[in-house]
Amino acid sequence: MNDSLVPTLIQIAGTLLLAIFFVLSLSTVIFYLFSIAAAIQFFSAKPEQNFDFQPPLTVLKPVCGLDENTYENLASFCKQDYPNYQIIFGTQDLNDPCTAIVQQLIQDFPDQDIQFVIDPTAIGINPKVNNLHNIALKAKHDLLVLADSDIWVEPNYLKQVIQPLSDSTVGVVTCMYRSRSQNLISAFEALSISTEFFPGVLVARRLEGMAFAFGATIALRQSVLAEIGGFEAIVNYIGDDFQLGYLPAKAGYKVVLSEYVVDHVLSTATISELLKHQTRWFRNTRFARSSSYFGLIFTYGTISSLLFFTMTQASALGWIVLITTWTVRYCAAWLIGVHCLQDAIAKQLLLLVPLRDGLSFCLWCYSFFGNTVEWRGRRLELTAGGAIVNDVPPAMS
Repeated sequence: MNDSLVPTLIQIAGTLLLAIFFVLSLSTVIFYLFSIAAAIQFFSAKPEQNFDFQPPLTVLKPVCGLDENTYENLASFCKQDYPNYQIIFGTQDLNDPCTAIVQQLIQDFPDQDIQFVIDPTAIGINPKVNNLHNIALKAKHDLLVLADSDIWVEPNYLKQVIQPLSDSTVGVVTCMYRSRSQNLISAFEALSISTEFFPGVLVARRLEGMAFAFGATIALRQSVLAEIGGFEAIVNYIGDDFQLGYLPAKAGYKVVLSEYVVDHVLSTATISELLKHQTRWFRNTRFARSSSYFGLIFTYGTISSLLFFTMTQASALGWIVLITTWTVRYCAAWLIGVHCLQDAIAKQLLLLVPLRDGLSFCLWCYSFFGNTVEWRGRRLELTAGGAIVNDVPPAMS
């Protein structure tokens, strides 16, 4: 190659990179502004409430292990201001430490219709879905409300979240959540939920409509569950909650995002746990929603603007791009995380949002290099759609 050509190629590559970072920064500013508009539209809406609609329902609560707030979380579901509902707790292990908690709840709430199921039956790979399948067999009512064991709710929770199901075209209702952290590491992980994840959810809702759900709350009829193939249809997925929104939407039902926000206890204790958990989330999202996953590159404006600023050697344009992007990013994070979701972690750690964005960007990049995740002490292989195919021996990891 001609030596005089090398500097030219380097210059062209540098110019191309500058253009890419500029376009990415501009795109993310548009994304942040759109997320602000989407949040204002969602949280200012006043959905019609028909509190005469209070059909009998069954709450399914799969439990596994303990955290510092297990009793309080589970007890909050026993204190609902709702006329007729059943709660079924379930585990697959008689020796699960949560057994004592559930037995205590049965004693503490003798007037509540509580049932405890211990059943080791497995219909597939996902232990949570196995548990749900087993306890759902004991459900007395057609309307089901599924909620993870680390969720805490107010007494008006059931009355409010089931409202959209008065419309027969609605198949699923789900909820956003704000996190309570046990330590600084879990707080740093939680920071992205209200300031990064849910802004994306609100944008997706406006652009595409809801076609997914969150384990924090999934309310649906047994008839809808049966139509999509029951729990057997999702038992070999890590993202079982996503599938419980995606499959009904695919079947023609509406998925509604409730205005009710639940509290979620996040107990990540080590950096290793944080990285494993986040890698699992990113890779699962990559396989489950491959088309939109690539679009996340247009949401990391704090990174692209910083790279543009650096490459322009702190030029006037570099400063404008950096300040504009970061200002709009902070505004979106504050409005959605602090003001709308009332997330105490977002309020306390708001200044760390760019650092959290940096970690998310690195994990987003890393997620493309591999198709395995670590989950509950197992290494699993993911395939198209997010299905789990088998356990992977350590030598292959």
